[in-house]
Amino acid sequence: MSHDIVGVRAQFPALKSGWAHFDGPGGSQTPQPVIDAIADALAGPLANRGVLTAGERNAEDRVAAARAAMADLLGAEPSGIVFGRSATQLTYDFSRTLAKGWAPGDEVVVTRLDHDSNIRPWVQAAQGVGVTVRWAGFDPDTGELDARDIAAQLSDRTRLVAVTAASNLIGTRPDIPAIAALAHERGALLYVDGVHHTAHAPVDLARLGADFFVCSPYKFLGPHLGVLAARPELLETLRPDKLLPSTDAVPERFELGTLPYELLAGTAAAVDFLAGMDPRVTGTRRERLLASFASLEHHEDALRRRIEEGLAALPGITVRSRAARRTPTLLLTFEGRDAADAYRHLAGREVAAPAGSFYAMEASRHLGLGDTGGLRVGLAPYNDEQDVDRLLEGLAAFLRTAP
Repeated sequence: MSHDIVGVRAQFPALKSGWAHFDGPGGSQTPQPVIDAIADALAGPLANRGVLTAGERNAEDRVAAARAAMADLLGAEPSGIVFGRSATQLTYDFSRTLAKGWAPGDEVVVTRLDHDSNIRPWVQAAQGVGVTVRWAGFDPDTGELDARDIAAQLSDRTRLVAVTAASNLIGTRPDIPAIAALAHERGALLYVDGVHHTAHAPVDLARLGADFFVCSPYKFLGPHLGVLAARPELLETLRPDKLLPSTDAVPERFELGTLPYELLAGTAAAVDFLAGMDPRVTGTRRERLLASFASLEHHEDALRRRIEEGLAALPGITVRSRAARRTPTLLLTFEGRDAADAYRHLAGREVAAPAGSFYAMEASRHLGLGDTGGLRVGLAPYNDEQDVDRLLEGLAAFLRTAP
């Protein structure tokens, strides 16, 4: 089984521009079937959800199809899938809802490795109700966040642990099942930011042990949207603020206002695209997704190794992504050079690899990089060896320029 890179690339209109895209961690390019699904949803009759008119039924169908697709992608139940404007918005909403059950003396644990969207909502919610925030660090030399780093911050008053499944800055993939076991031993809930992880590896909510798992379809070939997965029975115990006439049914009680039906259609199409990247594979959508991710991981890891081997031959570049288990995402810094200058140089060669800390400010600071961060190189299903060669040639040319 192999990743059909030629067939995959042919379905991305954006690639006709000639750019080599290593900016996938900030948002992937969109395949034609996703674009078509969004357009078709808007072109057909569409109305608020119901069962009488064609537009109402279309809206109902879009919601049901998107819940089923995301449940297959995340190893969850459709009735445990919540949609929102973004992962950040969903995390803020759930932080406020969960904080209603906290009291002074309780504690929450966040990590220095995380994107700020899985830190600040919890810090601010805790401050609002007088709850203590405990911080788990990571090893800046290896990039590893060990479960023991989390364990050291836990107590019998811990109510929630917030941790990333994969760092969007340096790619580190912590041992989430081990962290989940530690949190649950203390009676705490585990909230996992899976935004970066979901684009690169299969997800199984139960196997991970996550009570909440949030992700963003626009990071895995879909539209701009946020998705949260949780056990329906857990969602039943939570009481968010909501409008009086809106439904109290789960999961709809967490979805404030009218859902973006066209984006839900695009989300379902993105999951179908991922499941169909190898048309030779048969079985259920979940089975096809697992097979696709197996071949995708092999493809992306091979390209990552090609990049790392090329970087090793270039002087003055430090690779900050060093964890044993990580996504194909590399953070680079340059001796005596500004990563932003490398970003501009590569852009001049139509290679997209942006520089910054990418909202992972705590991680960037913990690495000793301040808020500047570095140059981030991220792989996606449409990257090929020619892209990698262009990246390495561009970096070599940058290093030859005068500082």
